[in-house]
Amino acid sequence: MSQNVSRKPIAEFIITGFDTFEKPLAVGIVIFVVYMLVMLTNFANICFIVFDKRLHQPMYFFICNLAVVDMLFCTSSCPTIISVLVVGYKTISFSSCILQMFAFGLGFVMEVYTISIMAFDRLIAIVNPLRYHSILTNFRSVLLTFVLWILGSATMAVLPATVLPLPFCYSTLKFMFCDYGSVVRATCVDPNPYFDLLSILSSFSLFGTFVFICGSYVWIVSAIKMTSIGSKQKVFNTCFSHLMVVTCYYGPSFVITVLTRVGVVLTLEERHGLRLGAILGPSLVNPFIYCLRTKEIRNRLMRMISKVNPF
Repeated sequence: MSQNVSRKPIAEFIITGFDTFEKPLAVGIVIFVVYMLVMLTNFANICFIVFDKRLHQPMYFFICNLAVVDMLFCTSSCPTIISVLVVGYKTISFSSCILQMFAFGLGFVMEVYTISIMAFDRLIAIVNPLRYHSILTNFRSVLLTFVLWILGSATMAVLPATVLPLPFCYSTLKFMFCDYGSVVRATCVDPNPYFDLLSILSSFSLFGTFVFICGSYVWIVSAIKMTSIGSKQKVFNTCFSHLMVVTCYYGPSFVITVLTRVGVVLTLEERHGLRLGAILGPSLVNPFIYCLRTKEIRNRLMRMISKVNPF
């Protein structure tokens, strides 16, 4: 691969993260199928909620927002990966690369923010059920979500703001797509301070929100420990879907973080597999969790199926 080492402006990057893959087409087709399933199932969830006025409530609005975030998170990376693996088109323009880097970071931070606000929703619903609809109105839910999007965008704007002024020495990116680490490695500067910045931002977002979620569930458990077994079962059913989402998202993210911190040496294929699992896995599982575990969405789906097939 050609490299630009004369510090001239970079017009485009070449993505080389899959150059060692033996069967790129097969891998690309699998990723394409999973990506399409992610987009279709999340879009279906959004449609179920938007077109059913009975679902215009805070909890379902947060589910709808999670579906939007899942679609953004996958779309920020998967089309480029599929293009490289299936079509063999490895180049991406500089501006598109920077935009992709920002969108991927925004998708990551909005995932943890959205899951956290859903924990807050469950906390209010269980600890103070009689005032739930007066505390968390539809307007407040929309306003809170809007504030989180602004906060997430402002946080992730740090990434392109720190990269754009830097001189670039290389035109190749040794990763699957344009993430912050691969772009910084293509510059002419010492990347370690920028890796530290990324580590601070990601750790604060990931571990900070996880602590908030754990605190919410500790509060919930302390509030129901004196109630009847039936009430406890009802609370468990209410929170189970959200707990599954938390596990599906934070599990792979923590595995990647821990393996990186303890210095475990992984092959390029293993690193890519973990990263793809962390991106596609939760986004694919989330809509099925809420379709199957949420009674109102499940009933809506069954009514639609019965209209299509009355027999």
